[in-house]
Amino acid sequence: MVMLALGSCEQDLLDTTPYGSISSANMWVSDNLTDLGVAGVYNALRLGIQTGGASDRELYQMDGMGFTSSSRGGNDMINATSTTSSARFLNTWKELYEGIHRSNDAITNIAAKSPSAADKKARLIAECKFLRAYFYLRLNQLFKGVPIYLEPVTVPEMNRPRETEEKVWAQVIQDLTDAINEKNLPDKYAAKAANYGHVTKGAAYALRGKAYLYQKKYAEAAADFAKVKEAGYKLFADYNKLFKEVNEQSDEMIFSLQNTGVDTYGSTTQWYCGTRSSFGSCWNNYYVSTTVVDLYENKDGSKFDWNSIIPGYNSMPVDKREVFFYRNGLTAAEIATGTSKGLDMSLYLPNGNEERIAKAYQNRDPRLLSNVIVPYATYLGRPQNGADQIYTNRWPSRSETPPVLDLFTDSRSQFFYLHRKFVYEGSTELLNRQFGPIDFPIIRYADVLLMWAEALNEQGKTADAVALVNEVRARAGVGLLNSSTATTVSGQTDLRERIRNERRLEFVNEGINYFDELRWGTLKDKVFTAGSGVNQIWGSITIPYTWKENITIWPIPQTEIEMNPKLTQNPGW
Repeated sequence: MVMLALGSCEQDLLDTTPYGSISSANMWVSDNLTDLGVAGVYNALRLGIQTGGASDRELYQMDGMGFTSSSRGGNDMINATSTTSSARFLNTWKELYEGIHRSNDAITNIAAKSPSAADKKARLIAECKFLRAYFYLRLNQLFKGVPIYLEPVTVPEMNRPRETEEKVWAQVIQDLTDAINEKNLPDKYAAKAANYGHVTKGAAYALRGKAYLYQKKYAEAAADFAKVKEAGYKLFADYNKLFKEVNEQSDEMIFSLQNTGVDTYGSTTQWYCGTRSSFGSCWNNYYVSTTVVDLYENKDGSKFDWNSIIPGYNSMPVDKREVFFYRNGLTAAEIATGTSKGLDMSLYLPNGNEERIAKAYQNRDPRLLSNVIVPYATYLGRPQNGADQIYTNRWPSRSETPPVLDLFTDSRSQFFYLHRKFVYEGSTELLNRQFGPIDFPIIRYADVLLMWAEALNEQGKTADAVALVNEVRARAGVGLLNSSTATTVSGQTDLRERIRNERRLEFVNEGINYFDELRWGTLKDKVFTAGSGVNQIWGSITIPYTWKENITIWPIPQTEIEMNPKLTQNPGW
C-alpha cells in the first residue's frame, strides 16, 4: 500500500499494487507506475507508525523524551538503560535508510526510465531530493554523521563508512538547493489543489533554513526563512482551530504528514494521547509535562506563580499538594484515603476546592487550554455506544456514565495533564479511536517564524527578532514582548531564552521539542533536573529520570556495526 493522501492523483492508489511487489527495474516504466513509486517514497514518512503499541518513533512520541511531554511508563532513554542493541536505535536507523533507499531509487530511475512528461519528471525528482534530504537530516540530528548513499544499492553494498556530521549537512543542503532551483517545483500549493501535500519550494527553503540553523549559519538560515514568507505562507488566525481537519490545509501548513481516516493511513494520536471517554480505552501513553504547563505565562505576559493562587504552594512538599486538586464533595472514604496519604485535609474546601484550583488555569496564555486538558476542564467525548457527552476532568474520577460524567483515562489511578491537541472530540471528529484524518504538521509557518527569530537574534538583530516572536504571540493572544515590564527584553541572552520558551509553548505534541533540546544542548539542564520524572499534576514523581551523559547522541545500532565493520561507534556507547 503506497497511498499517502497526497492529492487527487494518488487517492485511487489504495487498491492498487503495493510498492514492494514490482521490481525496481519495472517500477518506473509507465506514468502510473511513476506516480506509484513516488507515493512509495512519501509513504516512508509513515514508517514507525503502529497501533499495536507505541513505537516511540513517531515525532510526537519522541517529545516524551523532551521538555514538553512525558512517556507514561518511562523508557530506556530516560531511565538510563538504553544500549547499542536497543530496538529504538535500530528501527529508527532502518526506517530512515529505507526512505533514503526509496528516494535514491526514484531519483535515478525517474530520469532513466519514466515516460512521464519532462516537466513532471523534473518536479518529482526535486520532491524526492527534498525527501532524501529530510531523511538524512533526521539521521544527522540523532546519530551525528552517517554513511551517505546517493544511488540505489543492495544490502550487501551498504558497507560504506560514516561521513562526518558536516558532510551530511552539506549533502542535505545540496539536495535542498537542487529542489529550490528546480523551476517546475511550485512555491506552494493552494488548499485542495490536486497536488496538495507534495513538496513545495517553500518547504525546501524552510528545511534548508533549519539545516543552516543546525550549523549555526545564521545569515543563510534567516535568508531562507524570508523566502518562505515570500512563497506565500502565513499564520492561521486562530491557534485553537488550527489543528482541526477543516483547517489542515491552511497557509500555515508548509509540509505535513498527510493522514486520512483509514487504518494504517491515519493519525495515531487519539490512540496514544486520547481518553477512555472516547470509544473505550485509549492508552494515554503520553502526557503533557508539568514543567511546560507551569511555563505558560499569564495572559499579560507576566510569569505564572502558583503562590499567587495558593499562598505557600511552592514551598510545600510536592506530595502534599494533592489536597488542592480534589473534587468538591469528597465522600468519607475519599477523605480517609487522603488522610492515609498524609495529606492535611484541613486545607480541603468541600464546596470550593474545584473553583480554587481552576483559577490557576484562568487568565493564562490561551494556548494552554488549546493544548492541555487541565483539572476541571471539559472534554466532548464519544462513548462507544451512545451520544456525545461532556466529561469533566475531576480527581479522583468516579464514573464515566450518567449521571456522573468524569473524564476517564487508562491511567486514572493517577492524575496527569492530558494532551488536547490532536485528540479528537465528539462524533464529528472521532472516526476510530486508533486512527484519525487530521494531517500532522512537520513544518508550519510558526516554526519558521521562531527559527527566523532565533537566527536573527544570534546575529545581534534583536529588535527584528522580537518583531517575529510577537507575530506568534499576537496570534496566541498573550502579552507582546516589550509591552510591559514583565515582557521587556533585556538583550540577546534574554531573548534567546524567551525564543526557546516560545517554541516549548507553541509546539506541544508536535514532535519539535525533543530535537530542539538536543540542538540547543539543553536536555540535561531543562529535562533532567533535580527531581525530574514523569510527574502527576501536583509534582509527585511516578517514574524518575536518570541522566546518562551519552544520550544526547544516539549510538550506531550494534546490528549495523556487525553487518558493516566500517561503521565506528559514537563516544560513550
